[in-house]
Amino acid sequence: MRKRTEPVTLEHERCAASGSSSSGSAAAALDADCSLKQNLRLAGKGTAEPHSASDAGMKRALGRHLPLELSFNPRLTFPTPPRASLTNSSITLAGIDTLIRRKSLWFRLRKILLCVLGFYIAIPFLVKLCPGIQAKLIFLNFVRVPYFIDLKKPQDQGLNHTCNYYLQPEDDVTIGVWHTIPSVWWKNAQGKDQMWYEDALASNHAIILYLHGNAGTRGGDHRVELYKVLSSLGYHVVTFDYRGWGDSVGTPSERGMTYDALHVFDWIKARSGDNPVYIWGHSLGTGVATNLVRRLCERETPPDALILESPFTNIREEAKSHPFSVIYRYFPGFDWFFLDPITSSGIKFANDENVKHISCPLLILHAEDDPVVPFHLGRKLYNIAAPSRSFRDFKVQFIPFHSDLGYRHKYIYKSPELPRILREFLGKSEPERQH
Repeated sequence: MRKRTEPVTLEHERCAASGSSSSGSAAAALDADCSLKQNLRLAGKGTAEPHSASDAGMKRALGRHLPLELSFNPRLTFPTPPRASLTNSSITLAGIDTLIRRKSLWFRLRKILLCVLGFYIAIPFLVKLCPGIQAKLIFLNFVRVPYFIDLKKPQDQGLNHTCNYYLQPEDDVTIGVWHTIPSVWWKNAQGKDQMWYEDALASNHAIILYLHGNAGTRGGDHRVELYKVLSSLGYHVVTFDYRGWGDSVGTPSERGMTYDALHVFDWIKARSGDNPVYIWGHSLGTGVATNLVRRLCERETPPDALILESPFTNIREEAKSHPFSVIYRYFPGFDWFFLDPITSSGIKFANDENVKHISCPLLILHAEDDPVVPFHLGRKLYNIAAPSRSFRDFKVQFIPFHSDLGYRHKYIYKSPELPRILREFLGKSEPERQH
């Protein structure tokens, strides 16, 4: 603890008392020492206000003449820096911190962009080196939607007048088939076995063989809804999953898909008697349908009519027009990287060539707002088929659906005009071309 500074008057009293008992010289020395102590104390009192003008003058005098180490007072406090300086320093540090964060964020963003760019450039070379990838993207047979449904139980999808079959086109291939009878018979169909359904094909009702597109299964939502519409119009509907789709066994290929369709068609004809059999293909299924009908016409057993929903001209043009190809459409060597591997994999689905060899009525249905198969490809296919010599004795009809209807790629079944269109087209037999 610091000793309390005694008042100046006490010091003088001590000096006077000591002076009375000592000699004159000693008294003078002691008096000088006491005066020095008093002056030092006065110089050290920095925080107290002077009691008088004489005290203040003495402090100023001592402050000028005393050495630096003697005039320093430990009790004095240094002035704090101006608040503005601290604020400026804080702003400067915050700015540096923000700059560092921005640089770090830009570095990460640049790293991500470089990775994306590298991936973007690598994909064309990967597709070129592995053509099987392109085939997978065309078939999409590994995409099974809706999930968690039992294809053996079509009644779970609201088809309580449908029977599930399994046919074997080849020794190592098994395909799952659904047969939906006309809805007017749904009560009679309850609890019936496969034999009853097969015999029903010989009844006085036309049959539609439906060939679905890529991805999904025969239990797809929009497909099931179409079966219901066609069944309500009095048609038998037979559909199946190609080898490699759904619960069908085998490896997908264009040749295999066509052969599966041919096998089911022959199976139907062996049981349908003289009832008309129509073939309906949708999207990629239009490629299977034209392959099938061309082969049937070449062997002189054509179907009674061919219906193509959302068709394309050929798989190369469809792949180039598909929305997935937008990011690579203008990539240098697009045909060489992406389209040539499709051809080298044996995938053509050449509808534009097949229609030149088809001799049966042809109906084309296409929505103007189709985002998957552009409308102009369906129109182009019609323009190729209509003047073809193979159709000179048969009608060719193209039915567009306005974009305002919102039918897009797979909802034409919603059209209230569809029953009338089918009735008028399939109910006439005279040669006719309509547009």
